[in-house]
Amino acid sequence: MSHQGSPRRSEEPTSFGLQPPQPSVPLPGNPYTQPPSAPTVPHPAAPTVRVPEAPQEPGAGRLIAGRYRLLAKLGHGGMGTVWRAKDETVDREVAVKEPRVPDHLPEREQANAYERMRREARAAARLDHPAVVNVHDVALVDGRPWIVMELVQGRSLGAVLQEGTLGMQEAARTGLEVLGALEAAHAAGILHRDVKPDNVLLGRHGRVVLTDFGIAQIEGETNLTDTGGFVGSPEYVAPERVLGRRPGPESDLWSLGVVLYAATEGVSPFRRTNTPATLQSVLHSTPAAPASVRGPLADAINGLLDKDPARRPNAAEVRRLLEEATRPPQPTRPMLPVAPAATGGTGIRLGRRALLGIGAGVVAAAVAAYLVIADPFAGPLPDGWEKRPEKALGATLVAPKDYQVSRPEKSDTDKNWVTYTDWSGSIWIGLHLAKKSEDNGNQIKDSAAAEMYADNGDFKNSGASELDMPKDPGTRTAPKDSTYHGEKAAENTVSYTTRDSRHPRPRELRIFYYKNSAGDMYKLTISYPGKGDFRDRGQEVASAAIANLGIDKL
Repeated sequence: MSHQGSPRRSEEPTSFGLQPPQPSVPLPGNPYTQPPSAPTVPHPAAPTVRVPEAPQEPGAGRLIAGRYRLLAKLGHGGMGTVWRAKDETVDREVAVKEPRVPDHLPEREQANAYERMRREARAAARLDHPAVVNVHDVALVDGRPWIVMELVQGRSLGAVLQEGTLGMQEAARTGLEVLGALEAAHAAGILHRDVKPDNVLLGRHGRVVLTDFGIAQIEGETNLTDTGGFVGSPEYVAPERVLGRRPGPESDLWSLGVVLYAATEGVSPFRRTNTPATLQSVLHSTPAAPASVRGPLADAINGLLDKDPARRPNAAEVRRLLEEATRPPQPTRPMLPVAPAATGGTGIRLGRRALLGIGAGVVAAAVAAYLVIADPFAGPLPDGWEKRPEKALGATLVAPKDYQVSRPEKSDTDKNWVTYTDWSGSIWIGLHLAKKSEDNGNQIKDSAAAEMYADNGDFKNSGASELDMPKDPGTRTAPKDSTYHGEKAAENTVSYTTRDSRHPRPRELRIFYYKNSAGDMYKLTISYPGKGDFRDRGQEVASAAIANLGIDKL
């Protein structure tokens, strides 16, 4: 027990019976943490200089419950102040959370605040997981609960994000640790309800700790917030909680998705200038797809941010994606192409003996010829991309794996197109085919360049939506001739502003034109923001899509 023989101020017990754990190595964290300081070794020849002692913080040196000596403040929040303290009974440093409730609050609200702190201790103490901060004791002082927990050496993820973002693998690893803590909590019937970067501590030796179960909801216990209004951090709270619906484990997983987004992009996608606007964005705004990540981590983030909790991936699926994202990318090793032999195949087969018997230059020429003729995709695709065969158009596109496809409806008069769009709608790749056999209006010109020059100002054939069509023709780069497998092609870039009267936005179109030997005109269009964080990503998508376009009939 935590009283240890000091004079009691009341007859109520000073501990909830939580046993102090065995002494262990101090652990990492933020507000529960303090980075270790290097010892100062004076130079032997240096004269002794007396430095005035810094004034002691108010409250420092105070002994709590007869055993916890307060040393220095580590941080504070709306509900309390966290101190670095020394447990004089077992001679080790701990973190002690002092309850701080404004005196002007009604007595009932003060009682609720103290009960939340008791529940925070009970919730954390019920969990046995390395990613959950260990609670050692709850000491009562004048009827107020002081929570005693392990001292985690390190910083919070929130503090780290003030200086920069995490890489994909580190973000995925951090997400896995937080997910493990949430899985342990959910298995014990506890919802955290306040997962955010400030509550994720990054400690020494790679340890990640989820802390602050202050507003946790414990299964079977009365909900203190039913009549107390909204609690939590608005930009990380799930839509169903904003709507007042009963939350479940998927609500904590939503918050994890926002944390992963912020960890890689540097900011929550729902943050606005005030709380009502932030809550509105949580309910109605579709965040732009993360620009810094792709592949399984992007899949995890996009899935977790589905506003319908029933469609979010469960913990097992999130774990699979995050584990995949933590693996380092495998180097791509070039492989010599092998095609069917002369019994009907169109490629070439080069056996080991043949390679030894043919000059290196001849082999290189043969391989290059095969790559051009048999496979237009020379070289590996970008990480997280895949080929998308479009048989109806006689072509193959490439696009990121998570892009969503749109094809013509039965009622559409023009059926020769396809579009791939990222989840945010910010970037899309469209391919349109104008077949010569269907060209009754003689719209296909003599060359790809001529078609490009003839495009009218409202981008009628560019694939732009009605909302995107500008009031003016926009600004075009000088059209340039290009080639596609040695044949004539053309490219153009158009910059314009959308005609959305409320939120006009700059956009760019990069368009690639190619007319094949049958007289069919292919137009590949990539649309992306003209300014901002996603412009660079859009240009990368455009370059990769154009470079890897495959047309069946040259």
